Amino acid sequence: MAKKTLQYIEPIGARVLVLKDEPKRETKGGIALPDAAEIPTITGRIVTISRQVAHDEDVPLRQYDKILFHPKNAIPVDFEPDNQLFVVPVDDVVAVFRAEKPEND
Repeated sequence: MAKKTLQYIEPIGARVLVLKDEPKRETKGGIALPDAAEIPTITGRIVTISRQVAHDEDVPLRQYDKILFHPKNAIPVDFEPDNQLFVVPVDDVVAVFRAEKPEND
């Protein structure tokens, strides 16, 4: 019997699947940092949102948004070797990066 490989992950509840950005390996001034001194990265892109989040007008998160998140409750996904995928509760998303300021209602 052939082993099936996972092709898609759908978060359940108020969660999003995030591809975490690579940790920074140098300072703004161009100084290379050793691996042990990497600047912790807590930003990433939303890969998939749960159905609950997609239908919640009070949660302004969409697929491909760049976000800042608190990593404490982020659950790593063992999907592929060296992946940076995490399931993150919506409550741990603290900011969304936007190209321009949204219009006020």
